[in-house]
Amino acid sequence: METVIKGGMIITDKECFKGDILIAGEKIAAVSDSISEQGREVLDASGQYVFPGFIDAHTHFDLEGACRTADDFYTGTRAAIIGGTTTILDFATQDRGVSSLEALQKWHVKADGISSCDYGFHMSFTEWNENLACELPVLAGMGVTSFKLYMAYKNLMVDDDTLAKVMAAVKVTGGITGVHCEEGDRIDQNIQKLLKEGHTSPRYHPVSRPPETEAAAIRRCIRAAQRAGAPVNIVHLSTKAGLEEVRKARLEGQKVYVETCPQYLLLDDRSYDTKSEFEGAKYVLSPPLRKPEDRESLWKALADNTVNTIGTDHCSFNFSGDKELGIKDFSKIPNGIPGVEHRPALLYTYGAMQGKISLNRMVELLSVNPAKLFGLYPRKGTLQAGSDADIVIWNPESEWEIRAEDQIQNVDYTPYEGMKADGRARTVFLRGVKIVDDYKIISEKKGKYIHRGKSIPF
Repeated sequence: METVIKGGMIITDKECFKGDILIAGEKIAAVSDSISEQGREVLDASGQYVFPGFIDAHTHFDLEGACRTADDFYTGTRAAIIGGTTTILDFATQDRGVSSLEALQKWHVKADGISSCDYGFHMSFTEWNENLACELPVLAGMGVTSFKLYMAYKNLMVDDDTLAKVMAAVKVTGGITGVHCEEGDRIDQNIQKLLKEGHTSPRYHPVSRPPETEAAAIRRCIRAAQRAGAPVNIVHLSTKAGLEEVRKARLEGQKVYVETCPQYLLLDDRSYDTKSEFEGAKYVLSPPLRKPEDRESLWKALADNTVNTIGTDHCSFNFSGDKELGIKDFSKIPNGIPGVEHRPALLYTYGAMQGKISLNRMVELLSVNPAKLFGLYPRKGTLQAGSDADIVIWNPESEWEIRAEDQIQNVDYTPYEGMKADGRARTVFLRGVKIVDDYKIISEKKGKYIHRGKSIPF
């Protein structure tokens, strides 16, 4: 049976208007001021906002390292969709000496058949050679059109020459390369110096990774992109200094996209100075939390279009047992925090409701831009006829508090504990199927792998 979402305030990246949406099968069949109810199921959205499904293009589910992340694709995608995120993009990682096609298959085994929202994969390269170059167009043919490189972490980082070579190869496929920009060698030197001096607590994590390690890496990354003649996406940018490097490059004509995350907009390095010295381990992620002035610069960068997307870098490790691996050495604390469940509510509450961004800009940052950048548009990220019926009915009157004990995320804390939230997803459709109703998950494991196309410049 067809479904009409009736009388809601429809929010796109360009306009806000009261109207109706017709769902037929998996698709949006029509968006109009008024659609007939005859013979159709009707969902009354009066007094509610109607958003396109949100896209989180930066998650790490079922990630293995010194320990495994608390969230796998089952718990992580359930947490995503209850918050209004209907598509996630995770990172398959090609380990050194291993085929990227093998890596992709490994991630399909992790996700296929258990995900509750739609999903795709970026491919992270840890090296570059002739075999991987030959696999790149094969990956693109399999719907993997975005790739990631690291400038930090010994087991992942690549040199500047590799950056340029991969960017040039990705450009040929019509894809986009994302880069984790921190100067890994310099950070490793800082860590060893701090540990030698007896500084082992979590508060020294940000000291080891000062803002200039991000800004300098961004400069190097942009130079590599310029040599390759290719666009680049700077992921999880955290500093005012990093923003300035991006602005300079754009003035020189370089195409640079920027992602930031809620933690850099809402938290700062005071979180490391807690009553319990080790409590700051909850906030150990990379890049680390920064100064309040960096946070404010990022909000301004959202408003002036310097920042293009907001992901979460959701990488959840339990405080008990996992984070405690670094209780005597901050460098051994598993890096990452949870966030996939709360991102839309946080941006709505502390961005749109406080006048820092508009509702249209919120849709642009969370839906339209990631859909375009990562080859999903217009199938995803928009409310228009022919698009997937990924729709969020948002109650702007809901007032609630973020608490770990209430979350779906399978982790024993949230970095946003006790923060007030205004508004939340009441009902969520995934390709026309009602997955969330009355703030509860009523159907699960309906997610599908999404074959993505070329990046759309904007």
